[in-house]
Amino acid sequence: MKNNFCFLTFLFFSIPAFAQIKKAAVKDLAFMSGTWVQKSEWGDLEEFWSQPKGESMMSSFRCIKEGKALFYEFVVIELEEGLPVMKMRHFNRGSIAWEEKEKPLLFPLVALKGKRAVFEMKDKSVRLSYQLITKNKLSVVLEEKDKNGQPKKDIFNFTRKL
Repeated sequence: MKNNFCFLTFLFFSIPAFAQIKKAAVKDLAFMSGTWVQKSEWGDLEEFWSQPKGESMMSSFRCIKEGKALFYEFVVIELEEGLPVMKMRHFNRGSIAWEEKEKPLLFPLVALKGKRAVFEMKDKSVRLSYQLITKNKLSVVLEEKDKNGQPKKDIFNFTRKL
């Protein structure tokens, strides 16, 4: 019985920090602010994050390949019940939305430590991590499942556009 209690205590305290976050402010995400660029197999990527203001941040993203925009993202982070929640929408050329009008993709903040923030959909199907590596380097990691249900990870190493 004592061994079971010790094991359960160990498991309880071993739960990752992102499962225990209770409160955070949008201003804690200021490290994401700026204009970030990267050349990748997807194309030329550009992502802009505003400074936190009014308990919110906003972002625009575009992917350019062979001189044409392939798709865009518009993102806001707003404070809800004491935690920042990322709300994302995708658009094809011509501003054709991927998501339904009333249903942006929602990513509540699940971890925040220093200059690293992790957002995850409630069903845990998609996770986005942002980490400021240096003043001018931002790592963004997209973790999701592919069409066969296998884990897939895309890593974007953005450089601050000066």
